[in-house]
Amino acid sequence: MSLDTVKHASETPDSEQPWKELGLKEDEYARIREILGRRPTGAELAMYSVMWSEHCSYKSSKVHLKQFGEKVPANDAMLVGIGENAGVVDVGQGYAVTFKVESHNHPSYIEPYQGAATGVGGIVRDILAMGARPVAVVDPLRFGAADHPDTKRVLPGVVAGIGGYGNCLGLPNIGGEVVFDSCYQGNPLVNAGCIGVMKHEDIHLAKASGAGNKVILYGARTGGDGIGGVSVLASETFDDTKPTKRPAVQVGDPFQEKLLIECTLEIFAEKLVAGIQDLGGAGLSCATSELASAGSGGMRVDLDRVHLRDATLSPEEILMSESQERMCAIVEPGKVDRFLEICEKWDVIATVIGEVTEGERLEIFWHGEQIVDVPPRTVAHEGPVYQRPFARPEWQDALQADDAGKLPRPQNGEELKDQVLRLVSSPNQASKSWITDQYDRFVQGNTVLAQPEDAGMVRIDEETNLGVAMATDGNGRYAKLDPYAGAQLALAESYRNVAASGAKPLAISNCLNFGSPEDPDVMWQFAEATRGLADGCFQLGTPVTGGNVSLYNQTGDVAIHPTPVVAVLGVIDDVNRRTPIAFAEEGQLLYLLGDTKEEFGGSAWSEVIHQHLGGLPPAVDLDREKLLGEILISASRDGMIDAAHDLSDGGLVQAVVESCLRGGKGARLVVPEGLDAFTFLFSESAGRAVVAVPRSEELRFTDMCGARGLPATRIGVVDGDAVDVQGEFALSLEELRAAHEATIPGLLA
Repeated sequence: MSLDTVKHASETPDSEQPWKELGLKEDEYARIREILGRRPTGAELAMYSVMWSEHCSYKSSKVHLKQFGEKVPANDAMLVGIGENAGVVDVGQGYAVTFKVESHNHPSYIEPYQGAATGVGGIVRDILAMGARPVAVVDPLRFGAADHPDTKRVLPGVVAGIGGYGNCLGLPNIGGEVVFDSCYQGNPLVNAGCIGVMKHEDIHLAKASGAGNKVILYGARTGGDGIGGVSVLASETFDDTKPTKRPAVQVGDPFQEKLLIECTLEIFAEKLVAGIQDLGGAGLSCATSELASAGSGGMRVDLDRVHLRDATLSPEEILMSESQERMCAIVEPGKVDRFLEICEKWDVIATVIGEVTEGERLEIFWHGEQIVDVPPRTVAHEGPVYQRPFARPEWQDALQADDAGKLPRPQNGEELKDQVLRLVSSPNQASKSWITDQYDRFVQGNTVLAQPEDAGMVRIDEETNLGVAMATDGNGRYAKLDPYAGAQLALAESYRNVAASGAKPLAISNCLNFGSPEDPDVMWQFAEATRGLADGCFQLGTPVTGGNVSLYNQTGDVAIHPTPVVAVLGVIDDVNRRTPIAFAEEGQLLYLLGDTKEEFGGSAWSEVIHQHLGGLPPAVDLDREKLLGEILISASRDGMIDAAHDLSDGGLVQAVVESCLRGGKGARLVVPEGLDAFTFLFSESAGRAVVAVPRSEELRFTDMCGARGLPATRIGVVDGDAVDVQGEFALSLEELRAAHEATIPGLLA
């Protein structure tokens, strides 16, 4: 077949093109023809199709996402915000930290190991492209029912992929979550996050400026894996058995990525690049168009110079390939030789494939023939924008009216005891150590907190002990009941987790996982969750540095629960003052911070005991969350508490059991006046934490809480080898540990 050049396209306006097969709508194809003043070439059509996909262009979500910039002002810490590969915040002492969370959901269902592994690889390159050394990863995960046969296929593969790739890179996995729910049966959520550290002066941006500067592609060879991968696969609904398009899932090589990281950091150290971009979703189509559109000129690329794994690839396939472990750099001519020397030292293939031009066009050639001539912004940034119709679902009122408070409750101590055991051994509340033990949490020697702590924490300066903490949270059950409140509860829990570790929350990233945007019910959930998150961030003073949207997470007509996952990054001046969750010293006094109310909508208790979802989620009070955070941070810094654990899924009893098992010490609890034992143990009221206070600090701690107006109720003492709720029941740590730790291995081993 003869090459489809720009000249040929101009001369054959009526040639049929596979725009529909590439995922474009008829009006989108018409718009491309209008932009170009002719039909697109095959290569141009390939570029527009992947870059205008839902995954890359955010065409259904950007009208809502703009709230993050409009409503939430940048704080003093913000250095780089939305629009770059990842956000960057100032953490003091000349250090900057970049962090982000992204999704690799659909590929991980098709090929769990490689889908998850390349999700880790992609987010690590995003962080690297900002100029930072990656220092830690996190992984918020959602799977179908724990006892479903397909979960045994998907989960072990995903966990092995995350562990295999991250462990080979030498990056500690310090946080995340694992949640089971039948709504994720055909649509697991594999969200991956990364944290990177650099000095302020080392920040790099994705732009191609300076006419005559060279475009260098370096890293792995380009192959046929992942052609149209995440960009197409994540932009379509699955049917009942499979996605209707099955492009190849990307294949990762962590050892190649490790070389790429070290090579790139040495290139940064010698200040050899004027702009840089990783190659992830949409591959070269994305890297070239985004670099050119963010720069001050145009770009010429000779595509036949790209180093290939498969010599039979067509130009369109090369542009669409999402092969991993690749970067694209803009380098001044006088620095090219040194750039290539460093690549050769690290055994990284590097090729000059083009240069920055004076014009305003992205021009791509294949063996001297021009196959692309486009305005780069129209590819990268000026894709379709949809005002998708949305409306509150007809079923929402009935769901909220189905109040969980009406469910039968335990009538005596024996029934309470039985339900506590059932709760702590349920798949979502049970220990996830079978999973997290497959990750190296302490490689590099700077991890000071990791799962199952409230937040992961790493030291970033060995002399001053400056550190950063990160937590990711999201509760799809809460968001199904009320998407606005559910998003704010996810934000509040992450914020609370970071503060409970002793770190000050600075900023957030997010990964917004929803069903099909073509469903008005789903689009309403998305609009409400986005509005809730923006309003919440404004109230807490935590700007949004960036994030990811994953839509079309549904099988046929059945969408996942709306699942906004929120990552909060915090800073701590001295990691030695961190607060763990473990109750480790007998005689410590246990205090419950915050107000406990009868709030059971979407609760773990209602799910485990009654398989029920209905009512309203816990009320959100972000002013209280902020106050609680300030108290937890101050108490940690000043040595007033020895342990802290936020209260969320499962309520007080879940938190106490986890803290007791973590420290190997029991607790005697007394139900406070005005509360019944059931509400005391199982309520999921937000804005609460349980802390262990040394007796010598009790007066100072309670005075601080009283002066600031935070309710602090003494509920017991660290003591013995059981969780003993006075007058109700006692459960030995041995019995609790057996129940808590046996579930996941029993389901998956």
